[in-house]
Amino acid sequence: MLKSIIGKKVGMTQVFDDKGNLVPVTVVEAGPCVVTNVRTTEKDGYSAVQLAFRDVKEKNLNKAQAGLFKKNNLSLKKILKEFRVADVAGFTVGQEIKADVFKAGDYVDVRAVTKGKGYAGVIKRHNFGMQPTTHGQSDRTRARGSSGGQGPQKVLKGMRMSGHLGGEYVTIQRLLVVNVDIGKNALLIKGAVPAVKTGTLVISSTLKKIPVVGEVKDKAKK
Repeated sequence: MLKSIIGKKVGMTQVFDDKGNLVPVTVVEAGPCVVTNVRTTEKDGYSAVQLAFRDVKEKNLNKAQAGLFKKNNLSLKKILKEFRVADVAGFTVGQEIKADVFKAGDYVDVRAVTKGKGYAGVIKRHNFGMQPTTHGQSDRTRARGSSGGQGPQKVLKGMRMSGHLGGEYVTIQRLLVVNVDIGKNALLIKGAVPAVKTGTLVISSTLKKIPVVGEVKDKAKK
């Protein structure tokens, strides 16, 4: 079974759980996604399912992209992603994948491009501290300071400096699915996820180990 889907970030809100606790959640429009290709080990060397998401006008696609959908008589989509699966049996081109692949209580990994913040200094980008404001240093309070050292006298690769912040792929792991609205194809995921509003999210079953409730209690006692 495919435990992955492509979605769109709608925004954040709050819901009450069964115990009356207020839980912050991110609302995600998860699908519906259309199967556009099925990769098999015999033909392609690996097993995978290709999904498409978000309607788009033909003028916003190149001929190769548009041809893929026209060849299979599918509506044009903007996003294409492949997901590896152990067995492709049961998947056909044109099949719809909806939010019901997940259920409340599942844990997921969410991958997306973070919000771009442009050029940033070291205080905002790397959480550096400010320099002292004494002795006339009014124009150096947010400066990084020296980049050299006691040999070699050069800037080493990986040195934390000012530069572009955000706009990179980030994966947030082991987030709880609080609720699934099948009618609206919506997932309520606990906490915040990367991406701007209306940004594209890739949601998959988590790769991390899910602790059992009893194990958590035993560790707390120790």
